[in-house]
Amino acid sequence: MTEAVSRRDPPPAARRYLALWFPFLPTDRLRQSRAGRACVTPGEPPLVVVARVRGALRLVAGDARAVDLGLGHGLALTDARARVADLAVVEADEAADGDFLARLAAFCELFTPLVALDPPHGLMLDVTGCAHLFGGETGLWQEVRRRLGRLGLTVRAAVAATPEAARAFVRFHGDTVVPLDAAEAQAATLPIAALEAPAETALALARAGLKNLGDLAARPSAALSARFGSGLAVRLGRILGREDVRITPLRPPPDCLAERHFPEPLQQADAVEGVIGDLARDVASLLEERGAGGRRFEAALFRVDGVVRRLSIETGHPCRDVAILLRLFRLRLDTLADPLDPGFGFDAVRLSVPLIEPMAVLQHALDGGGREESDLGDLVDRLVARLGRERVQRFVARDTHHPVRAAASVPAGAAVASAPWPRPAPGEPPTRPLRLFEPPQPIETLAEVPDGPPLRFRWRRVLHEIARAEGPERIAPEWWRDGPDEPTRDYYRVEDGEGRRFWVFREGLYGEAAGRPRWFLHGLFA
Repeated sequence: MTEAVSRRDPPPAARRYLALWFPFLPTDRLRQSRAGRACVTPGEPPLVVVARVRGALRLVAGDARAVDLGLGHGLALTDARARVADLAVVEADEAADGDFLARLAAFCELFTPLVALDPPHGLMLDVTGCAHLFGGETGLWQEVRRRLGRLGLTVRAAVAATPEAARAFVRFHGDTVVPLDAAEAQAATLPIAALEAPAETALALARAGLKNLGDLAARPSAALSARFGSGLAVRLGRILGREDVRITPLRPPPDCLAERHFPEPLQQADAVEGVIGDLARDVASLLEERGAGGRRFEAALFRVDGVVRRLSIETGHPCRDVAILLRLFRLRLDTLADPLDPGFGFDAVRLSVPLIEPMAVLQHALDGGGREESDLGDLVDRLVARLGRERVQRFVARDTHHPVRAAASVPAGAAVASAPWPRPAPGEPPTRPLRLFEPPQPIETLAEVPDGPPLRFRWRRVLHEIARAEGPERIAPEWWRDGPDEPTRDYYRVEDGEGRRFWVFREGLYGEAAGRPRWFLHGLFA
């Protein structure tokens, strides 16, 4: 099944969110890292995760059997061992848990490109407009659980109209799909704990006889805000579906994308190129309709075991030529340090365009000038695909009078505008050398007058007698970058008796409190 999508935001009232919660994520991660699947082998003891809290080891997580045995969060390890002698204990690793959740988030992009973290141990997916690809919201909900369950993970899922409502249902109700027309009525049955308010607030609400969100919603919001602060009333309204604050996805949504899901996992790595070609044609059609071309393309390959491989290419100019895109992806595949391994197969392949720009039809000149420029752009694109984005650079001019900051190198495909390059007057020599020393080289000089050019200078033990000199060109420091104490520089273009030309400067002025000015050689003219 292939689906090409051009991103358009649907009406706010129609948005739907899928909340995923992994109640045993730390222990599932540990088992998966050991055996490749988060499954329990027969005879294996209950597994708990501990951390040091105020000098004592306490339980921070446990698997399903540990929870069934009453080994809950916060229990001291000594008390847990007194209850269950045969206990497997592992120290907590929050960084590893975070990395594992991020990998699950990448895998969940199989269902929607809008995925956000929902700590602790949860994910939030904006599935607006995606459910029809899986037979509706119920089919989507079941497919997500099936694919994650295939990895041996325990997961709960809930679909609702707001992120807060989906989170409340998945953590305090269970697996469900909340219809739009019954959102507030079903949310009213959730317990007060679904607000996840501070302990003192929850205790005060319980003492007031409020058992569920419906009891709380019947109270005036002004009274709730006066007693518990505005945050409680705001969260209550969001859980009831009265206000929707969209999630911030981990990866910005692409401008357009095309994807293909396979009824059976794709196990031939050679077939990937053909699938990318089909998707490139779908994306090219979308770009042509919009009169645009892509500057960056990314192919995401979703493997059965949850691993996601990403292949990115960039072009120097907006492009929608399928042949060019395939050639660049082929070069990218050939230069992978880690060859593409389908493992047990790919479930889906997606081609997205994160960056697009308006594209004008290229008119070639009769002398072939347009073709030469296009050939240069194609060469740069191939080099970037083969060597990597950061290894192919171009120079851009900066809008500054500071000689060191006047030019910079950026990735060839980066969308960075360049200031106009300075051009010398016809018949005049360049005012700046092509080669600059960083840092400038100190030199010993002798000047006829304190503020004049040097008569001679010594650099690298060689004495140079000055035959001609031009200057000074005074360059003041950029105080907003360098600070107020940076000294002024007087630059001179000098030529010695053998015709060698240098760019030297005097740092500081005579008579200043900083002391005697120093001389430096900053560059060499060709």
